[in-house]
Amino acid sequence: MYGWIWRHIPFKQWQLKSLVSAVLIGAFAALLWYKVFPAVEPALPFDDVQVETTDPAGGQPEPPSTAPSSAPSAGPSKLPSKLPTKTPSAPQVLPS
Repeated sequence: MYGWIWRHIPFKQWQLKSLVSAVLIGAFAALLWYKVFPAVEPALPFDDVQVETTDPAGGQPEPPSTAPSSAPSAGPSKLPSKLPTKTPSAPQVLPS
């Protein structure tokens, strides 16, 4: 596409050809952005989201388990208000 545009621009100087091709590409992008995409957007299924469940309880959440789990936790449910700080230690000197 860009080669076709470059060959069909009537100017001989590459600076003018670059400017005209940039304007043409920008105009084509604006045409798509403001005219074509809004016209076809109602036909696209972006807002038609369906979540299906195979849960036998009919989609009801399971009650939380009170038994301890051997699996690692994903993290605390509440972040501490103050994180512990590390005390600076003396720099290590490596033997040469």
